[in-house]
Parts: sequence; C-alpha cells; structure tokens
Amino acid sequence: MADLSVNFAGVYSPNPFWLASAPPTNTGEQIMRAFDMGWGGAVWKSLSDPIINVSSRLAGTDAGARRMAGLSNIELSTDRSLEVNFKEMREVKRRYPKHAVIASVMMPAERPLWVDLVKRTLDTGCDALELNFGCPHGMPERGMGAAIGQHPELAEQITSWVKEVSHVPVLVKLTPNVTDVAFVARAARDGGADALVLVNTITSIGGVDLDTFTPRPSVSGRSSRSGYCGPAIKPIALFQVSRVAQSGANLPISGIGGIETWRDAAEFILLGSTTVQVCTSVMHYGYRIIDDLCDGLSNYLDEKGLPNVDALCGLALPKIGAWEELDLNYKVVASIDQETCIGCGNCYVACRDGGHQAIIAARHEGRTRVEVDESRCVGCNLCSLICPVHDCITMEDRSPDLPPRSWRDVLAGKGKTAEVTDGT
Repeated sequence: MADLSVNFAGVYSPNPFWLASAPPTNTGEQIMRAFDMGWGGAVWKSLSDPIINVSSRLAGTDAGARRMAGLSNIELSTDRSLEVNFKEMREVKRRYPKHAVIASVMMPAERPLWVDLVKRTLDTGCDALELNFGCPHGMPERGMGAAIGQHPELAEQITSWVKEVSHVPVLVKLTPNVTDVAFVARAARDGGADALVLVNTITSIGGVDLDTFTPRPSVSGRSSRSGYCGPAIKPIALFQVSRVAQSGANLPISGIGGIETWRDAAEFILLGSTTVQVCTSVMHYGYRIIDDLCDGLSNYLDEKGLPNVDALCGLALPKIGAWEELDLNYKVVASIDQETCIGCGNCYVACRDGGHQAIIAARHEGRTRVEVDESRCVGCNLCSLICPVHDCITMEDRSPDLPPRSWRDVLAGKGKTAEVTDGT
C-alpha cells in the first residue's frame, strides 16, 4: 500500500489530512477525538485576545437538493482564554506526539503583541505556527486577518517578526480576497515563511431574507460581511493553489477550500499541495469522513503506481498554461448514445438557448429523438454537463490532421488553423 505519511516543512504527519483552524478544532477534546479516528493533524482554532462571538453565526447556500453546498460564517477567533487553550494544546501534544499540532495565531500589526503571543504559544510544544493573515470578517476591523494578508509589505514584515523568535516552522495562511495571491505568497517567503496555507474564506454575504430584508446570518435584525467556504469554493481554491505553486514562491503548500472526498484532496495535491485542510465537510458530516479520505487516496496512489503522496504532488501543474498557448486545431463534438437517452430534452433546450444550436430534436418512432449537427457543434461541453444520464453524452475527438497551433502562432503567422463553423 502507498505511504500516506508526509513531511510538511519539517512537520511529520501520518497522513496529509489536517483539520483546518475552525470550530472542529476549538477544543483539545475535539482534536483528540479526531486523532483517534485517523486525522493526521489539526490546526488549532485561531488564538488571539479572546473575543465575544455573536449568536447566529452561519448561513448556508443550497444547490438544488444539496444542502450547504456553501457556508458563510461570521464567527471570529477563539472566545476561550489563552491559558485554557495552551493547557489543552500541551495535553494533546503529550498524548499524540506523532500527530501534527499546529497553532494558529493572529494579532494586530504590532511587533510586541506578535512576539508575546508567539513565545507563549511555543511553550505548548506545538509543531508549527500558522499565521492567520486571511480572516475576511470581524478581525480586519481590529487590524488583523485579511487586513494584513491584503498588504504584501505588512505580511512580509510580520512574518519576519515571528521568524525571529520561533524555533518551529512558520506557516502563513493567505487570503483569497486579493487581486493576485502570488504577490502575498512571495512576500511571505521573503519574510522567512517555511510554508504557505490557502485559501482562507472568501468575503461574502450569506443571502437575504426576502420577508425581513435582513442579510443572513441575522444578529437581532442586522448582519455583516462573512467568510464563504465549502464545496462551492473549490474551483477558486484550486486555481489559487496552482497560482501560488507556479508563482516562484517555492514553498510547501497546505491546500484548503471545499475538500469533501479523497478525489477533492487528490486534485489539490496534483496542483501542488502537500497537505490538505478540511473544515466545512467535517461540520456537515463529522470527523468520520477521514475513513473515505485515507482509504480512497491510498487506493488511488496504488492504482497509479505511486509510492507516496509526494510522488503525486504537482503532477498537473505542467498542464496549466496561458490561454494563448492552447491548441486551436483541437476539436471535440458531442455524441449522444440513443440507447441510454431518456428523451428529457435538457440538452436540446440548453444548446438552443444557451449554446450554439447544434442539437436537433425530431419525433422518431413515437418519441422525441435528439441528434447532434456536428457542423454547428463547437465542443463547448454544455450538453454533457447537464445530461442526467451518466455517459449518455460524450465528447468525441474530431481534430483535423494538422499540427498544434496556438493563438501565439496565429499572431506570428505560423501554421494553419482548422476552420471552425459554429453557425454564427
């Protein structure tokens, strides 16, 4: 069987699956239960000056019958005393010496505050520090979280303050709420960061109650901007992880953002993550999902003939490039399997109203039959994505016998581009 253990910036973990800093890591008791169930590491809920959290903290975004495809929250850092958190962290590390215990810390941009909190936190025996430069709500008003992560110079400076006093690896958690996360990633590296963590939550409004006109979650009839997470943000997180992996920062990455299954985790690892952190799916289904994560990833590595997680890390990155590098001579068209088609008409409507009018519908032997006019099909994939029958509509290669030609080649006047007709 493949070896799931990882060494992340000098921190050993029995597997790459960590709990992210959030409600699932609020207490030592929770983290010990999670370790007993098989989680490899945990990032403690962010330590700072204890605050008073509001009541009514979460708002869910449903997608059809799927509950909580996205989750907005306005909960802040720990509301328990630092002394209690430190005591529990020491006990967890004493009982589970081979598991990764990471302390998340956050303070305003004042050197004495950071140095004091870091020194006190290091006394717990934690394996590493995670600097929370990402929280987009509540904490920025106090000069913390995204108020730091949105300013590369500030992120670099505070990272350097922590590195001066830390004897354990320093991980920097980045915010996605920036124009280009690569700038902050490189700034954290220049400040001495040992690894990067991303993404934190995305600034959001959790929805609006149409009867009371109050955004959600409602706190006595009012609300605030919130942090959005869960499966709905996975594509954004995947891009930002890949962006940092290709940015030249050259640091290990712990990926976060909508990870629910081993398949999700494998995608993050393929795009450059060494470990992955999980939050929303644990809040939805509990710590028990670790069985699927470990078994699924182990079986996948075995299937691919890869000995460990490191061998999988970053394999997809060479296949990401600029749009102008893509092959304009590559062409696919939709193909409908008439044996499995149920005649729902979804593809016809979608293509007619939102595509390129390449699907024809006609009565055939007492039923509506849909067929593809390949001369009009541009290979957009829409019909295959909305079809309710798995593999009923597939995309078939109809590329001409021409060498690859990119937009850069077109501008340079090189080669020949196949004529593409889409009916417009």
